[in-house]
Amino acid sequence: MVRLGLALSSVLASFLSTAIAFTAQTRSNTKSFVSVSSNSCVNRNLNVRYNVPADISDWDTVKSAADREPPPSSFFVLQENSVKAAKLAIDQGERLIEVEYPPLPADVLESEDVSAYDVSKANVRLAVEFAKSFAVEYDMETAILVPDEAELAIALENYQNNRPFPKLQINSLLRNDDDDSEESASNEKGNLSFFQFLFGGNSGTVKPLKGTKMYIILTASAQELPDVEELYNLTRDDDAVICFYNLKLDVLRGDLGAPAFPGKDLQDRFLSRVKPVYYLRTRQYSRSIATPPFILNFQGCLFRSYPGQFQTLLDTGDGQYRRVKGNDIRPALGGFKEELIQELIDIGAIQEESKTLNFLRTGYKTTTWWEEEREEASMEWRT
Repeated sequence: MVRLGLALSSVLASFLSTAIAFTAQTRSNTKSFVSVSSNSCVNRNLNVRYNVPADISDWDTVKSAADREPPPSSFFVLQENSVKAAKLAIDQGERLIEVEYPPLPADVLESEDVSAYDVSKANVRLAVEFAKSFAVEYDMETAILVPDEAELAIALENYQNNRPFPKLQINSLLRNDDDDSEESASNEKGNLSFFQFLFGGNSGTVKPLKGTKMYIILTASAQELPDVEELYNLTRDDDAVICFYNLKLDVLRGDLGAPAFPGKDLQDRFLSRVKPVYYLRTRQYSRSIATPPFILNFQGCLFRSYPGQFQTLLDTGDGQYRRVKGNDIRPALGGFKEELIQELIDIGAIQEESKTLNFLRTGYKTTTWWEEEREEASMEWRT
């Protein structure tokens, strides 16, 4: 998003606008997903499946289409395209994958009335829709896993039991029960004692679910990532897929190495091997300028749909994005911001600054520790 003051000329204003918001979408609703301003929103045809080639056996065609795939116009399109991207990656042999996008509209996420509980419930609902495609359409035994039995009770509040669809179950990563059957009492809604719920039901061990071919990890924190690694090690021989679903891995990686958190080596040996197959993260920035209104607010989006490039996109308002650049290697957050700034310079929204002033703005280091090249780390998370 680019928002300029009233003092800027109308020529620049045609390029730049106000805000982005993601709006919930059902099959019968045609609200815009990508961007809205305070006074209007852009409706799109949700029956369009963007850049999906007719013959996916031609990998070059698939890759070329994904390189230019635009951000989704609705949650309905997002679900279809995220499933498509994940299935393509799985068919290519990927076993550690990441799906990341905002689970609620941006204006809702920024509201003071939204709690972590609301975000968690939205993620459960979206994960069930995502998992249903693999369980029902692709006949894969699929499990959505929350960290422990206390969170499982919350996740099942809107479901009669832990089997919302055939071949799909909602369960906990750490379990005390020895019975993995569908009728296991510990998986039934509300079966935790008061003290388990109050003080946490995270006792137990990591146990694979018999016959499960896809695990979707939900609402896990940095402290629970070693449990996910253990699950991966236990299911290697089964060729099971583990999908990190809306975990904000970028944030969790930043916590590694802090007191009471797992060490940084977890990134090197495990998290660096997680491939982003559908990734949509918006970033908002402010920059001081020499003319009124003296502060320029702008917004961009880093978007990737496997096997396409990581696209740097500038929000130009009215539901539109300008494709700034496509990268085969995922850019660091500092590099992503610099690509947006260079685009603003190219269109005349801001003036280019001297190297000295630019250095004072950015400093000598523009990457976090996990974005740097590390000898023991894989490049999977960047490709």
